[in-house]
Amino acid sequence: MNALKFDREWRSQFQRLEGAYAPSTMLSYRADVEAFENWCVENKIDRAFPATVEAVCRFLVDQGQSKAPATVQRRLYAIRKVHRLLRLPDPTYDEDINLALRKVRRARAIRPRQAKGMTRAYLDQFLASEPETPWGLRNRAMLALGYELLTRRSELIALRNDDLTAREDGTLRVLIRRSKADQFGQGRIAFTSKRTADLLREWLAYRGPEIEWLFCPIYQGKVIDRCLEATTVRRVIKEAAQRSGLCAAQIASFSGHSMRVGAAQDLLTRGFDTAAIMRAGGWKSVNVLARYLEKAEQNVWQ
Repeated sequence: MNALKFDREWRSQFQRLEGAYAPSTMLSYRADVEAFENWCVENKIDRAFPATVEAVCRFLVDQGQSKAPATVQRRLYAIRKVHRLLRLPDPTYDEDINLALRKVRRARAIRPRQAKGMTRAYLDQFLASEPETPWGLRNRAMLALGYELLTRRSELIALRNDDLTAREDGTLRVLIRRSKADQFGQGRIAFTSKRTADLLREWLAYRGPEIEWLFCPIYQGKVIDRCLEATTVRRVIKEAAQRSGLCAAQIASFSGHSMRVGAAQDLLTRGFDTAAIMRAGGWKSVNVLARYLEKAEQNVWQ
């Protein structure tokens, strides 16, 4: 099989990965492999696959000039995946490549940027800022639920009606079926307060029973039968921050991850230990959680 055919073949072989990886991971892998292909063309390398050790080393070092080390490492994994799918000799475990990646990490030791936590104080401000409109009904329920369940935005928009169970005390039991750290869908259970359950009931009364997605788009006052885009969550948070009168720098520091970060920080200041917070939010890595809790720890000792 010639080099051109290999370059075409990986795209069809990527179909084998469908269902085994999250759609976002698939998009990233495709973009990473295409970045390597384009780099080979620009540098007059006659073939991308099978790759040589020298070409991969040069690519990693070159990418490290402008990309974060985590991005460079993910691109290496994508190149490795193509070689494995095509059953080609894999150069990516060569020691020279390992050294090239270490050089990238040392040269750009970038601390991951931390989203500003939407703590309870911010949540209350944001809920109060929402207008008395269909969008306000939806956004209040979505922000309150995302905070109390410590969800990622992808988990929040994936919720459906069947994931909710009413409890006798007026609260809700919620099944979060799949997450970034739970790719095989074992799920985790979380619970709401009565306030959040009431906000959800108000929204659902407007939305109606015919929509299966818990949160859906609204167009000209009418609900649309599909899930929200993940970017909508971030936009809702930032718009609420702007209506609340926060400065531009504060608004910019909020993201779709802010609900999860802020709730974790609040749990720490209320006296919950790391193990309990990890269970509540479905964290697998204590290192990731520790970054979220740093600012909360500062406040504890002030």
